[in-house]
Amino acid sequence: MSNLTVKDLEILQGTLDKLDLDYQLELDEGKILVMGPSDIISSEVGVQLIRLLGNWVYPRRLGRLFDSSGAFILPDANLKVPDVSFVRAQRLKKSVRYFGELVPDLVVEIKSQSDRIKPLKKKIKKYLELGAEVGILIDPDKEIVIVYRPNGEEIKLENGDILTIPELFGEWELSIVELWPPVFD
Repeated sequence: MSNLTVKDLEILQGTLDKLDLDYQLELDEGKILVMGPSDIISSEVGVQLIRLLGNWVYPRRLGRLFDSSGAFILPDANLKVPDVSFVRAQRLKKSVRYFGELVPDLVVEIKSQSDRIKPLKKKIKKYLELGAEVGILIDPDKEIVIVYRPNGEEIKLENGDILTIPELFGEWELSIVELWPPVFD
């Protein structure tokens, strides 16, 4: 088993940058993982969720939203990059020019073409164990959203359902069908 640290990951990232190689990396239990790029449907779903959440979060100064490039050093010394994440304003009063050194309040994983559901669920459950308040798994292939909470509750939402996260966003609501990329004539 490797025993690499965030510092080792930073050194590798610096070397890759010098070679003009742009890889997204995560650190998982001492091993560096190279993350594959997302397909454009997964990317578009993430952008849509950030836009719709941002329209609610920023005018109310509730906190900060991050995309799939925002990395967090977690209490278990892993470095993870959720597809979408949110941190309450009182927990991160000012952004820093480094990785977030905390567990986001909300983590979202969006299944890409090459992802498998089981590892994504495991990743979300680990975030919850470490202190996230809500985890969301979005599967664009099946057009479903599963909401996870630390108490083990799982709520499956489909088209026609409404996503709410009152513990973080009060009265904010999102119709699930709004997440999916439009089809233009």
